[in-house]
Amino acid sequence: MEREKRILLCVTGGIAVFKAAALTSKLVQQGYKVKVIMTESAKEFVTPLTFQALSRDHVYMDTFTEPNPEKIAHIDIADWADLVVIAPATANIIGKLANGIADDMMTTTLLAATAPIMIAPAMNVHMYDHPAVRKNMETLRQFGYTYIEPNEGYLACGYTGKGRMAEPEDLLSMVDHHFIRQENPLWYGKKVLVTAGPTQEEIDPVRFFSNRSSGKMGYAIAEIAAARGATVTLVSGPSALTEPHGVELISVRTAEEMYKAVDSRFAGTDVVIKAAAVADYRPKHSHTNKMKKTDVDISIEMERTTDILKSLGEKKEKQILVGFAAESENIAENARKKIRTKNLDLIAANSITSDGVGFQVDTNELMLYDANGQEYLIPLTTKKQAAEYLLDAINPLMEEK
Repeated sequence: MEREKRILLCVTGGIAVFKAAALTSKLVQQGYKVKVIMTESAKEFVTPLTFQALSRDHVYMDTFTEPNPEKIAHIDIADWADLVVIAPATANIIGKLANGIADDMMTTTLLAATAPIMIAPAMNVHMYDHPAVRKNMETLRQFGYTYIEPNEGYLACGYTGKGRMAEPEDLLSMVDHHFIRQENPLWYGKKVLVTAGPTQEEIDPVRFFSNRSSGKMGYAIAEIAAARGATVTLVSGPSALTEPHGVELISVRTAEEMYKAVDSRFAGTDVVIKAAAVADYRPKHSHTNKMKKTDVDISIEMERTTDILKSLGEKKEKQILVGFAAESENIAENARKKIRTKNLDLIAANSITSDGVGFQVDTNELMLYDANGQEYLIPLTTKKQAAEYLLDAINPLMEEK
């Protein structure tokens, strides 16, 4: 069996230490093996016992404490790590590393580490912008260190600005992405365009036609593609979902807006995955003012929207084009027809009448059909896991291209 990935978490002094504790818990829950080093100042905010309980391992603090006489602790844990994360990273630790200073357990370990190092800065906005700090950060960037950029917002010192450490969820996502990217080099640097969510076709300023799509499948695909190292653009209709980490989000509302956003980016794209549930029809005339209720029935004349997927299939050159088919009957027949008529490389079809499948749920079951007549089943699973399987199915297509 594949061994657990090993994370060395270096915790320096600052109010954001409480986020490092939350990160430790999330890493362990995700299946990572975590060891923690704390500076003396970090212990002023959260006790070592907290990190020991969360990591289920010894917490390292003193260079001269050697629990195992057969090993030198700071060298041993430096060699042990697959990835080093410094969170929070103060201006002090950044300055020490940039200038090769090793005067405590953390700095001696970091200078001995050969694993990739991620830094999550956390400090006052003016400290973050100080020329010395910026210079030290650039030095470490040239050394190959990766930064997890701080957020803007209210800081513990009372200022508002950039310097608040990234949230534990974002840090965990960056760690996940690091390992997923290593395991999926085929996707690194590829330009991927994903569509997601419904569209809304206006009747009047109050009413519109739409559908039940939540965007969950498309957002999961975009997130996993980004985690594999792709440069991802997500064109999304109205959705309540959070923007996936590392993804460029283009928000649209109507089918026409989605068509223009996708069409303008298609030429420079390697893979297009069209998971959006786009309206096939829209009102031929929309009203400027709200339609008033009357005592008689009304009818609304509808017209076809642009078939985005078919349009892309007609323009396709080197791109891999993947479609979705949400069906209530004749799933295989309808999916294979779409492959032919829309010039697709792959289509993912599902039954919207099955339990746990389709719109507004966190799970999905997909049947994949390719242009060569092969088919693959993705059994009922989470939409994120289904996205993993879908991208795996695209791998052979990328290799052929």
